[in-house]
Amino acid sequence: MAVRSSWKRLVAACAVALLAAGALAQPPAPRKVEAQQVSPSAWFVQGDAALGSPANRNFISNAGFIVTPAGVVVIDALGSPQLARELLAEISRVTPQPVTHVIVTHYHADHIYGLQEFRKRGARILAQRHALEYIHSDTAASRLQASREELAPWIDAGTELVVPDQWIDGATEIVVGGQRLVLQPVGPAHTPEDLVILMPSERVLFAGDMVFRGRVPFVGQADSRQWIAALDTLLKMDPKVVVPGHGALSTTAREDLELTRDYLAYLRESMGAAARDMEPFDDAYARTDWSRFEHLPLFRAANRMNAYNTYLLMERQVK
Repeated sequence: MAVRSSWKRLVAACAVALLAAGALAQPPAPRKVEAQQVSPSAWFVQGDAALGSPANRNFISNAGFIVTPAGVVVIDALGSPQLARELLAEISRVTPQPVTHVIVTHYHADHIYGLQEFRKRGARILAQRHALEYIHSDTAASRLQASREELAPWIDAGTELVVPDQWIDGATEIVVGGQRLVLQPVGPAHTPEDLVILMPSERVLFAGDMVFRGRVPFVGQADSRQWIAALDTLLKMDPKVVVPGHGALSTTAREDLELTRDYLAYLRESMGAAARDMEPFDDAYARTDWSRFEHLPLFRAANRMNAYNTYLLMERQVK
């Protein structure tokens, strides 16, 4: 009997341990779309430092909004219609003013799949004209189809690519409710259609994916040489606060702009030397000292791909 009693206690203890382990293994609750104040007139919401998945609802990018007496200007629309609806609800908690404009910093999926919700409410959508080629491309169509499969139910058959109402061709100023905004194209860099938005009166810069704060940038097919030049342009704007496309708000604008710039420059320096010497990529990647950047979130997920794309780019540029 004593053996049976001990066995029962052991089984019970194991069951409790397994239940506790299961509780610990539960995925964290999705990040809320929650507005953080940037300046007297500006706010932003911060996405996860992660890759898009059904668990995080593709909430991996930031969006911002500026409140004026004549309406709200939104910068980027987040990565799904549901997230856009949550952003609209959060805006309504800050102000009763309607959203009158949405400015798109670039047409990557995590920034634009919420656009249709703003169009339904009558907002005017603005983007840099080079986005037109992407919108009508096979790449955009295949990316949307893949998102419908990989990010369901947040992206589904009802999710659409939205064409802007107004194209931006060069430096442009708009005034809403007395608030002057400077829309400055800075591409081709991260994308051909990169656009940043400066609010001079409060020295707030909405930088889109020109700036990744606290994580490794996604380089993709970017022209890193132009991106570095564009970051120098942003530094000359002398913002007090930078809202990056990903990561926390920056009140150390110069430091964070320089981190993105220095990472891109290091990719070009290390991979450029390998391409010039015709060193195989795998060998070059293995011998490169990544210690300055390897502590950053998504380093393991993104750095090798960034390095490889830069290696291919430098092969073309050193010829």
